[in-house]
Amino acid sequence: MNRIFYNGNIITMENLEDGSLQKVDAMWVKDGDYAAIGTLDEVRAAADEGAEEIDLKGATVLPAFVDTHMHVLACGMNLNDVDLFNATSIQECIEVSRKYIEDRKIPAGQWVRSRGWNQDKFTDENRFLNRYDLDKISTEHPLAYTRTCGHVIVVNSKALEIMGASEHCDPVPGGVVEVDENGKPLGIFAENARKLVLSAQPEFTEEEIRTFIGLTTKFAHEHGVTEIQSDCFKDVNFNFEKVLKVYREMVEEGSLHLRVYEQCNLPRIDLLQAFLDAGYRTGQGNDLFRIGPFKVLQDGSLGARTALMRKPYADDPSTRGVQFLPQETLDTLVEMAQKADMQIAIHAIGDGAIESVLNALDRAQKMYPREDERHGLIHCQITDLPLIHRFKEQNLIAYIQPIFLNYDIKIVNDRVGDDMAKTSYAWKSFVDEGVLISSGSDCPVESLDIIDNLYTAVCRKMLNGKPEGGHYPEQCLTMEEAVKAHTINAAIASFAEDRKGSIKVGKIADFVLLDQDIFEIDPETELLGTKLLATYMDGEAVFEA
Repeated sequence: MNRIFYNGNIITMENLEDGSLQKVDAMWVKDGDYAAIGTLDEVRAAADEGAEEIDLKGATVLPAFVDTHMHVLACGMNLNDVDLFNATSIQECIEVSRKYIEDRKIPAGQWVRSRGWNQDKFTDENRFLNRYDLDKISTEHPLAYTRTCGHVIVVNSKALEIMGASEHCDPVPGGVVEVDENGKPLGIFAENARKLVLSAQPEFTEEEIRTFIGLTTKFAHEHGVTEIQSDCFKDVNFNFEKVLKVYREMVEEGSLHLRVYEQCNLPRIDLLQAFLDAGYRTGQGNDLFRIGPFKVLQDGSLGARTALMRKPYADDPSTRGVQFLPQETLDTLVEMAQKADMQIAIHAIGDGAIESVLNALDRAQKMYPREDERHGLIHCQITDLPLIHRFKEQNLIAYIQPIFLNYDIKIVNDRVGDDMAKTSYAWKSFVDEGVLISSGSDCPVESLDIIDNLYTAVCRKMLNGKPEGGHYPEQCLTMEEAVKAHTINAAIASFAEDRKGSIKVGKIADFVLLDQDIFEIDPETELLGTKLLATYMDGEAVFEA
């Protein structure tokens, strides 16, 4: 490859001495990397003879976006399964599902999956789905329907029969199995209890995994994303060898067209030990696929009231949420990862989970001190200032999902009370404290739409423009802070800032074209109208509008 891209508003995301963002007119891409940037004359003078010239026609150019926490396989599954993200009633869930089964002529006995239902959107009954609702869809197909947050799975009677749980189900530590007044399972399995559902389903084949990766790749490119920091292991019952084998083979045969930094979800001591014994460590791989941090979940979600709180929920004093791992187990896992030189990134939403994780990390860091660890917490939503101070003291990354506010604005004050809500989703406080923030969508929990994520980050409003003035607007990010969380900060989170995250000589030529300069518009009125014109990976167009 030997190309000059010119006549663009190229914003490199590198800062000049005066603190402003560098802008250039042209860039030369050779063999997939940026070889020169500057004025057109400067770039032409540097370029090899015969370089192809491509007119950007005034488009704004940014480094391609990175999603620093989502689920490649789950996203692909969701694109393939029953889509209930927009369902506004239990009856609509039933009707959409019946049509899906009928249209696809799914044979009796084959599992049918869905993702996206949310009881807070239901206008007929504001409650979780249960086995009896799903039985109205089918009693011949086992059904497994995951709530939008991913922390609750509901099954029908056929699935319960296969699970051996039609009449009774033993409790699961760190999980919830809901039952009726007679002790009969309602088909609702939350948090650690979800494994009962997942283990009853056939494990995905390597070919299915490839299909899911392909679907997500196309979807990501359509949103300007060329790299995903992904949790994939859980979607094949933590069969990490199968996932790594598929990615490795796709890299070798040239069929992987997405950069993946694997957040290695290994929630048991034996699993982590097997992973380490196999010789796997953070950083192994190449520019397409690399092993990233060790990851576990320490709580659930705010929407399902399974995020672990230090105090009872304001709108349900009977619960503080769910703690996934006993502190001793979490301490052991984190110690093992720290000792093995693994990066660590742990899911923690509630302030109780955050404190638990901070304590485990602090303990391990003192036992086995290391340089440049780049550990972090994923989500870190319900916080107070002392917890945020600890992020800085322990030199941790905050993996945030601004798009969560599109839904959580409606529930956070009710769930945790006004005082705690004021210091939650406190992205600006993290920045002011000097904590590195990197941004993601948690797709398929939320849509992989970077423009939507930027809007919620800088405006702190739902996508419908409410509330007026924004939700605790003092926590709004600047556009530069929000974009860096998807570019250079994301690269730092994966130890790749020398290769990715900005438009700079020597870095990979992954970039996007936008129809307007998002740094010069009014984000409240114009940002959501921004159109992605093209996505480039290694200097080659992988999506064009």
